[in-house]
Amino acid sequence: MSDAYGATIAKRGLARRLRELRVEAGYTANQVCDRLNWGRGKVGRFEANSWVRPELSDIRDLARIYGGSDLDELEELAARARQRAWWRDHPEVFDNEFPGFEGDASTIRAVMPLVLPGLLQTLPYMQALLTSGSRSPEWREQALRARVRRQQVLDRDDGTAPELVALVTEASLMYEWGDAGDRRAQLRHLLSMSGRPNVELRLLPLANGLHPGMSTLVNIFRFPGGEPPMVFLENDAAIEQIDDPGKVEAHDSIFEQIREAALSTADTAKHLEKLITTLE
Repeated sequence: MSDAYGATIAKRGLARRLRELRVEAGYTANQVCDRLNWGRGKVGRFEANSWVRPELSDIRDLARIYGGSDLDELEELAARARQRAWWRDHPEVFDNEFPGFEGDASTIRAVMPLVLPGLLQTLPYMQALLTSGSRSPEWREQALRARVRRQQVLDRDDGTAPELVALVTEASLMYEWGDAGDRRAQLRHLLSMSGRPNVELRLLPLANGLHPGMSTLVNIFRFPGGEPPMVFLENDAAIEQIDDPGKVEAHDSIFEQIREAALSTADTAKHLEKLITTLE
């Protein structure tokens, strides 16, 4: 199964463009459904991006109703959106399109107060973290494979690998899990990843006291081509998607405050080195 890079934002962009064209044509969603003999609600689902894979015949019908001049653009978006990505094979792990947006992002900004970002976790850390939850062993095995697969996004060598800006706390590194070798390996992995040109890692040390965003666990995705950014908030029960521009901007502002409170990248590397020595 391919990365299907760009499929998720293409589908989102297609949904938004269809709504724009309908509004420009002066129709309500129900009027369009009636004209095409569709069940009421179908156009609304399309425009809310509540579809899995758009049908080209549906897109052509809508283009005809709206005037047809944008058919090439709509078909190109639909063709990209119809690519099937690897994470579609894990519906029990992903109940939304988070991994698709993560994979399509040009910049990923992550704040994790008490756990490490999934893209920076070692395999033993993942195993320990998943085992601490209440899910079944079967689910944990699926989730483990999916998380390992997600990390490949940072390894793309075709110029599409995103920039990752990760803000982590020293508190997240203080938990005891596995053995000292596992914890040391995780710290070394963070140090190694921080040396990549597309990874910026900043640490919030305990000694610096309280900081902005103490309860913030957020991923902010920015996309190529002018696609609007979005936010995902995570907790143990669900991942909430936020598209509202005002709320996205608010989270972006909070992120910058946290970033300013964190150590520089160079000082973060030095701090990680010190932590490694305490486990040797």
